[in-house]
Order: sequence, then C-alpha cells, then structure tokens
Amino acid sequence: MMKLFDLFGRRQKEQPPQEEHEEEKELQIYSGMRVEVTAPDGRLLFVAQLRHLRENGAELYLYSESALPPDSEPLPACIRGYNDRNRKAVYMEGVISPMPQNIWKVEELVVRRVGNDRAFFRLETNLDATATMFSGLSMGERPCKLLNISVGGACITSETPYHEGDKFLLKVKLLADRPESVIYSEVMRIIHKGKDKVEYGCRFLELTEEDETKITQNIFTVQRQQRNRY
Repeated sequence: MMKLFDLFGRRQKEQPPQEEHEEEKELQIYSGMRVEVTAPDGRLLFVAQLRHLRENGAELYLYSESALPPDSEPLPACIRGYNDRNRKAVYMEGVISPMPQNIWKVEELVVRRVGNDRAFFRLETNLDATATMFSGLSMGERPCKLLNISVGGACITSETPYHEGDKFLLKVKLLADRPESVIYSEVMRIIHKGKDKVEYGCRFLELTEEDETKITQNIFTVQRQQRNRY
C-alpha cells in the first residue's frame, strides 16, 4: 500500500526540482483518466473522470449515472483506470463521498498497483449473441454465447473456431427494451475449458466515447436487474 506520491518516489518536499518535474509529468498521465469505481463487493458504482490529484486525494467527475444516492455516507471504493496513450493502468483505493454537481471526493487515496493490463469491471451475462466475420473460413454470421462484458471487451464461447487476431462484429441484445448492440471486436485470448469448450477473450475496437457511455449504461441496468432478482 502506498500513498499517491509515494508511488513516484520520495515526497515532493524532499525532492530536487528535476525529480519534482518528473513527478508532475507522471501525475499528468493519471489526471483526466476515465476510471471505474466499484464497491468492495465488486459492484460497479459509477464511471468518472479522475481530476485534481493531490498527495492522498482526488475528485471524480461522473460520466455515468451513479448506483449510489447523492446523500450517501462516505464509503470505501476501488478505482481502476487506464491511459490509452501511455498504456498504463492504475489500481487505487480510497474513501468516496458525494459533492454537488455530480462530483465525488476521494480521500485516503492509495495506489495498490500500476501495470499495463487494461482490466475493467466485468458483468457476467450468458446471453445469446452472434459473431459476423467478413473473410476467412469462419466468414458469415455464427451464433455464440456472451459470457461477460465490460466497457473494453467481452468473453464469448462458440462452436465456431476462432484464432487470435480474428476480427468480427459482435451483436447482442443486452436489454429487451433497448436496441441490439453491434460492436467491432478482436480475439485477444483463447482459453480452453475442458475437452470441448473454448472461450475467447475479445477487446472492443474503434469505440467512441458515446459508444462507451451506452455500454456502461446498459451494464448498470443489467446489473441492477440482476441484483433485484435476489
């Protein structure tokens, strides 16, 4: 466990000017990140932009609706973000509390891990879907199962064999009362489950911010429906 500034070396007041400059550059990588905020039980709370980083705090500007009421008491949360340009992922924890104008304050902010893996909250689904390829032996629309989905990708299983690097249009209806989602995807990982079952880890390609927002809103709604069943 480390405070935000401890991640980059000694505290700012102990650093010479050159090291302070490098620290500021490092902080700029994380400032402005799109982050997912989850509860300790793994429930997605909201998606936000990370701003105003300081020694052990920050502010979160909401991109999405929140699963929490605006008068919530402070609560612990996990914060995960990824910077596409620098390919850096950061995993943090802190205590969040609401502020006016869809802003949440983060206190007691600590960095748990920094890496280059783009991990997102994943919603378990098991929905019927299709994958459409436009070339190769698997060309055409083939049925598959959507096992889980995040704002950055999905996991599917299919009787049709795919290879790493294969690209296809994934079509799935996440919600009965909303339009079908059509997402350009690429196979990144192949996972063999037992003798016959194969799962494919896919990332989404060419998503706009509007696309990401729609996926996030759908994930929120499905998550809420799933929790209401129990």
